[in-house]
Amino acid sequence: MAINGLHHAAISTPDIDRLMKWYSENFGFEDIARSEWPKGSKDVDDVVGLKDSSAKQGFLKCQNIMIEFFENSSPLGETMDKNRPVNNHGHTHVCVDVTDIEKEYDRLVKNGVYFHAPPKDFGQVKATYGRDCDGNVFELQEIVDPDHPAKVFSI
Repeated sequence: MAINGLHHAAISTPDIDRLMKWYSENFGFEDIARSEWPKGSKDVDDVVGLKDSSAKQGFLKCQNIMIEFFENSSPLGETMDKNRPVNNHGHTHVCVDVTDIEKEYDRLVKNGVYFHAPPKDFGQVKATYGRDCDGNVFELQEIVDPDHPAKVFSI
């Protein structure tokens, strides 16, 4: 197989600058690329499955993965319900791995970030869900068991 691993997750937004700034300010993700494409880019239309598409695009680097952001100007997307339940089909969340979840939770709450609940201890993992400024769900997690099979970061 020629699979290297996951490269990025993507989020569509009505305001790319605002949302990328939110992730940069709250998590320290690095803004590494910006681009856009005009209407009439047939190859892009073919790839994304849209007609007469145009959009701004940006990438934030987050240690081992990136988040890609799109602000589509054509065709316009539908507004997402800011309280969209996580059980709806499709993208549910991106996860940010931390080493001190209580400290990061407190810092983010002071920044005005909304969480569904304070972090909960599930034994091997502590976790909670929050919402970005568009209402997209992110998970804050701390894997406390050094032998947990999902642990990918060294402390």
